[in-house]
Amino acid sequence: MLEQMGAAAKAASYKLALLSSREKNRVLEKIADYLEAQSQQILLANEQDLADARNNGLSEAMLDRLALTPARLKSIADDVRQVCNLADPVGQVIDGGLLDSGLRIERRRVPLGVIGVIYEARPNVTVDVASLCLKTGNAAILRGGKETWRTNAATVNVIQQALEECGLPAGAVQAIESPERALVNEMLRMDKYIDMLIPRGGAGLHKLCREQSTIPVITGGIGVCHIVVDDSAEIAPALKIIVNAKTQRPSTCNTVETLLVHQGIAQTFLPALSKQMAESGVTLHADENALALLKDGPAKVEVVKAQQYDDEYLSLDLNVKVVADLDDAIAHIRTHGTQHSDAILTRTLRNADRFINEVDSSAVYVNASTRFTDGGQFGLGAEVAVSTQKLHARGPMGLEALTTYKWIGFGDDTIRA
Repeated sequence: MLEQMGAAAKAASYKLALLSSREKNRVLEKIADYLEAQSQQILLANEQDLADARNNGLSEAMLDRLALTPARLKSIADDVRQVCNLADPVGQVIDGGLLDSGLRIERRRVPLGVIGVIYEARPNVTVDVASLCLKTGNAAILRGGKETWRTNAATVNVIQQALEECGLPAGAVQAIESPERALVNEMLRMDKYIDMLIPRGGAGLHKLCREQSTIPVITGGIGVCHIVVDDSAEIAPALKIIVNAKTQRPSTCNTVETLLVHQGIAQTFLPALSKQMAESGVTLHADENALALLKDGPAKVEVVKAQQYDDEYLSLDLNVKVVADLDDAIAHIRTHGTQHSDAILTRTLRNADRFINEVDSSAVYVNASTRFTDGGQFGLGAEVAVSTQKLHARGPMGLEALTTYKWIGFGDDTIRA
């Protein structure tokens, strides 16, 4: 089955690479229209997936990731239309010039070819990946989690209808519908057809892909994100940022999981934090020093376990640790962070500069919420992933991250001396 899918995707990628921006936008507009016109079949499939997920004891955080509503589906369709408005990077000349040999050289952006994406209970990823891949002339093979197989199948069916309506092969966007785990292992070795693999899921999936894949892998999406509150921070603005970073949508990878509070501000800041977290329904997990200042407050608080510093809660839970200084905070982030998104709340320029220069994450913030690490928020349109590695792409991956380049030489019967 996968062999046939791979061959179909590779054949489709050759056709997609030749499309003009206008032709690609026409496909995307058709997909957006079809997602809205046929929303009932997608929402019905999603209800069935949700029912099974609840019966199987899936957590509330995962149920939130899985759930589609009419409003969410409309937002997804609107995101596809937004991609139409983005500049097409394919064909862009990055640089070049005339060489001493008389050869005129240029470096031009081209599609990668076939993108494979493995993801869990995020049905919006299906459309995000499809739209970005089509805009950049890439075919896509998608393998969603077993929790979303009906939703993904219904969504891809709608996308394929739009493709065929525009005279393009359905193989341009395909989904592996079977939940069999063995198919993931088979997909990891499809280097004959797939040019880049993006896993979007937990640490176990990332480890499997890094160890078993024969295809170049872009890893990311695991966010053990931190906010540092230094001793110059103003309490009211800091609390506003923390509430947003923790509660705006707790199940996302850019949600803050650990708060590092400077000891010089802890005595006044932590009681205020307790009051705010109680109002927001957040449970605190505190180290010994923080616990002493939080135990009499209104927020639910318990002793933090060492392993919790390394985990994504994806829920209304927040670690709180008192740190001696900025060095202590940076050391903690280097030990427990995942190079995703980290922030400092400060009124000291020197501390802000140090944090920017010394915290090696794909996104760092000064006096802002970590929730901004998102392709749409960064002006990239829909994102295919958030990369936390350093080669090829880093941070939210938009259109340019789905291209490579080729060198082109123009001569006038030019030969090498």
